[in-house]
Amino acid sequence: MMKVAMIGHKVVPSRRGGIENVLTTLCPILVEMGIDVTCYNRSSDKVENEYVGTVENGMYKGVKIKNAWTLDVRGFAAMIASFTAAISASFRNYDVIHFHAEGPCAALWIPKLFGKKCIATVHGLDWQREKWGKGFASKYIKFGEKILAKYADEVIVLSQSAYDYFKETYGRETTIIHNGNGKPEKKEAELITEKYGLTKDGYISVVSRLTAEKGIHYLIDAYNSIETDKKLVIAGDTSDTDDYVEMLKEKAKDNPNIIFTGFVSGDTLKEIYSNSYINVLPSDLEGMSLCLLEALAYGNALLCSDIPENITVAEDKAIYFEKSNIEDLADKLQSLCDDSSIVESYREGASEFILGKYSWQEVAESTIKLYKK
Repeated sequence: MMKVAMIGHKVVPSRRGGIENVLTTLCPILVEMGIDVTCYNRSSDKVENEYVGTVENGMYKGVKIKNAWTLDVRGFAAMIASFTAAISASFRNYDVIHFHAEGPCAALWIPKLFGKKCIATVHGLDWQREKWGKGFASKYIKFGEKILAKYADEVIVLSQSAYDYFKETYGRETTIIHNGNGKPEKKEAELITEKYGLTKDGYISVVSRLTAEKGIHYLIDAYNSIETDKKLVIAGDTSDTDDYVEMLKEKAKDNPNIIFTGFVSGDTLKEIYSNSYINVLPSDLEGMSLCLLEALAYGNALLCSDIPENITVAEDKAIYFEKSNIEDLADKLQSLCDDSSIVESYREGASEFILGKYSWQEVAESTIKLYKK
């Protein structure tokens, strides 16, 4: 049986970030398909309430869970964990060590010294993310990018633009394997009515980590400039971005119809998706957004920025506004709030389209082909 170690995430099982969401879904499928999978979780992170009790005897749905020692210090937790995990994995009998995200790939050379086969998945060009600024963190992530481009046996990217970037920048061939999707469980509004006073079609929602490149500040400014009785629900939490979150809440403080739920998962998240009038994805930067896939899978009308990573996934099943353009975003929001027939037209067929285009089973099959190669 082929043995694979996963390195670079915070914790599995979890929905706290895109990588965690991917591995929580993908790894059990790989196990079902005959792969022995171990996930190296950061010792500083814990599973959220939705997953408490799902890990027993160091296993989650057949996936082995190991801790990678680290310090709970912003900017250093990921770096330390990737090195301790890489060292541990180098001394074990894994056939493939699979790194996730560019920063953790700074440690990829360690298992390569021990003759291990290494794969890197680039979930996005992380050094471009505003939260890392232009200092050490951004330079370190760029260093990880250079290491993976030079030493990884195979590199997985999520989009054509990322493929083109690695080809043009490093002359490096990569393999495009998109994120997958699964049929969601729709829920009537109960918990969200009790907690936030929300009812079906009574709110606009965005589900996102609260980081600058996700563009939530554009959405708040646009929402504050339109006339509607629909509330704005911002479902997500900080990601080492406390100052940014404070800025968002300052923008929203005079509008009681803007609701910050914090991090949500489980039935609460399902209800938010199931009952939203429209979902919004105002990002400046994406790898391949799981929130976009989920919104369409729920059959929702989706308004998102016109970046290539969104357009190539959603095609004509979403409404687009010019990236970073608050006025255009506000105009689109107003027209959608004023005319429910437009919303209904975009809901029609959205779920069937996205579920037919992307599946986790196909992702798993493509990933195993690379492992065997």
